[in-house]
Amino acid sequence: MPEEVLVSAETGDDAAVYRLPDGRALVQTVDFFTPIVDDPYDWGRIGAANAFSDVYAMGGTPVLALNLVGWPVERLPLEMLARVLEGGSAVAAQAGVAVVGGHTITDDEPKYGMAVTGFADVDRLVRNSTAPPGAGLYLTKPLGTGILSTAIKQERASEDQIAQAVEVMVRLNADAAAAMVDAGAEAGTDVTGFGLIGHLRTMLAASGVAATVQADAVPVLPGVLDLARQGVVPGGTKRNHQFLGEFVTWGDLDRAEQLVLADAQTSGGLLVAALDGDRLAEALHRHGIAVHRIGVTGPGLPGRIRVEGALAGA
Repeated sequence: MPEEVLVSAETGDDAAVYRLPDGRALVQTVDFFTPIVDDPYDWGRIGAANAFSDVYAMGGTPVLALNLVGWPVERLPLEMLARVLEGGSAVAAQAGVAVVGGHTITDDEPKYGMAVTGFADVDRLVRNSTAPPGAGLYLTKPLGTGILSTAIKQERASEDQIAQAVEVMVRLNADAAAAMVDAGAEAGTDVTGFGLIGHLRTMLAASGVAATVQADAVPVLPGVLDLARQGVVPGGTKRNHQFLGEFVTWGDLDRAEQLVLADAQTSGGLLVAALDGDRLAEALHRHGIAVHRIGVTGPGLPGRIRVEGALAGA
């Protein structure tokens, strides 16, 4: 591997990072997925925010994007695709990202996302593999978008729940990333398909530490736990939960609570590890981000997690 490659797939981090000759870090990532909401414009917005999130999670700033599209041209109108692209462009404009082209193929199932390029300061790069023992763990968005997306597909989500889920998923992690970098946080990642506990496990294993999570401190969108108890759970969440069994001591949590903590998120928040919790909390507050300290890292078998307490409202 060239010495200019600072971050690769080796640690399961959020994006690849390459050191440029001028000393800056080039951050590269790609993400796309099938529809998770009914409105094509909202799907486009979510797809863009989700793709940019990997750059933010590294402490970087996205600057350039290419659209990636798979579209069933004989089944869905191109006008619908145009709305998806308009949604993506709207969030890109909000983020200051130039969408400069892309690639489209004919596919049986619609898919949308972006390949994203960004920049970061090499000396302020945030990785998932550098969490020390004794660091507080902070989460910047509530959980539950995976379960709510399944509820939307099954027509079991209320209008308020749909609106809340969309608002969370289209919200950029730009401010949370700025706070993380300003506070000099030791490590970070974003919470997406592997869920909160899955991405935490990856961070801990790469960093050589363990952690304790306080379930009652984890923010969860309204109604999500009830939906989980009714069996409204995506397949990805169930697979996450099954995989995590050997790494997590769930304590007194019932299966539904466990599934919420393992819920496969789309465009979730940042999970940040910081030794100076007061400094991070102040930076988050300054950037308008709610402060949720959900646990702490510590010595132990790398990647192992102990969950204490119960989810709020359980």
